[in-house]
Amino acid sequence: MARPSRLTTADRSPGSAALLRFAGDAAVAAACTGWLDWLAHEKRASPHSVDGYGRDVAAFLDFLQGHLGQAPGLADLAQLTPADFRAYLAHRFDAGLARSSAARGLSALRGFFRFLERRGLAANAALGVVRTPRLPKSVPKALSEDEAAQSLETIEGLALHPWMGKRDLALLTLLYGCGLRLGEALGLTRAQVPRGDALMVTGKGNKQRVVPVLPIVREALDDYLAACPFQLAPDAPLFVGARGGALNPGVVQRQVRRLRAALGLPDTATPHALRHSFATHLLGSGGDLRSIQELLGHASLSTTQRYTTVDSTRLLEIHRAAHPRGRA
Repeated sequence: MARPSRLTTADRSPGSAALLRFAGDAAVAAACTGWLDWLAHEKRASPHSVDGYGRDVAAFLDFLQGHLGQAPGLADLAQLTPADFRAYLAHRFDAGLARSSAARGLSALRGFFRFLERRGLAANAALGVVRTPRLPKSVPKALSEDEAAQSLETIEGLALHPWMGKRDLALLTLLYGCGLRLGEALGLTRAQVPRGDALMVTGKGNKQRVVPVLPIVREALDDYLAACPFQLAPDAPLFVGARGGALNPGVVQRQVRRLRAALGLPDTATPHALRHSFATHLLGSGGDLRSIQELLGHASLSTTQRYTTVDSTRLLEIHRAAHPRGRA
């Protein structure tokens, strides 16, 4: 009988960010560690993704202990049936898990079982016949052009200190002007401040892309740096907080909540909504999907195509106004 083992954060090798706790078979625990490390180092998944996948598999293994009446070993994993996986999904739904979270959890399990099979540890085809929960099509929530402009005009005045206001304006201008994710913007260093017309951005999976930089973006960044009371080393974070350390995303979220209250914007007006607005407004002005895909760093064009739904109302209005029969 395999000795029991507990996999904790202390047992993880560097690079695995998952908070995975599993009391059970040592071989299963070792396989979990190997899979998470493979995701982090070979697939170059972000720490956030590795953490989420680890929690998903940990939840599944915890379920199996009660479902099977014992801690599962590799042989138990190989013998699971479609009914076992469906029972797990039902258990998660009963606990109030959203369909999107259940779909992500099932995706994590598929990846984990593929890893087990490639390593010759366990093979199980049952998961292949379990359908992923159907998800409602999510449509990005973009600001209107007026709302985006008002947001940039207002954000500076909401800060406690003038230099922080210039920082917040520079950050939001960067998100809207270049279509960056918040994490991408906060990950920039002082040395990466654009001096020309382009900026190199490191996105998900450490993939790099080049985005154009408008003069208004460079001006906002220059104003912020001129007012910043801290001397920033080349490798220091570009955006800093009140004490000179890296700016916390929560601070940005809080300022945007204050902005929503000041302008009466909906709850969907978040920092990420400025990225959506960047793509939607480009599309509405005639930008093609392939170019927008490159600017956003989307791996799949289908992700970018969601913005065609966002702009459909405006395109319909343009069509009605421009078509001879529409004018009639």
